[in-house]
Amino acid sequence: QVQLVESGGGLVQSGGSLTLSCTASRIVLSTNAVTWYRQAPGKEREWVAVVVSGGVRNYADSVKGRFTIWRDNEKNTVFLQMNNLKPEDTGTYYCKTIRLNREYWGQGTQVTVSS
Repeated sequence: QVQLVESGGGLVQSGGSLTLSCTASRIVLSTNAVTWYRQAPGKEREWVAVVVSGGVRNYADSVKGRFTIWRDNEKNTVFLQMNNLKPEDTGTYYCKTIRLNREYWGQGTQVTVSS
């Protein structure tokens, strides 16, 4: 059974940093695009960053210049480095990948940024 597990969330002050991890089992992340999303309380889930199989990365305007997504293929893990965090970055962060037209999501990790 394909499984994605996020970790690394926590409580941090504004301006701080966190690194989130998305580790997969029974699927090779290096051959698939992996996307990070987040969902704040009372808001819809929004796209944050994506890394495609060729290594190209793209970011939402709200996080560009502050967040970095990258892969560690040996660990079968995708990371999201988040710097200069702001209270509006608060939310549950999810990773997602797609294989054979089926989406796989992790359970999410909570990020809380205090002002």
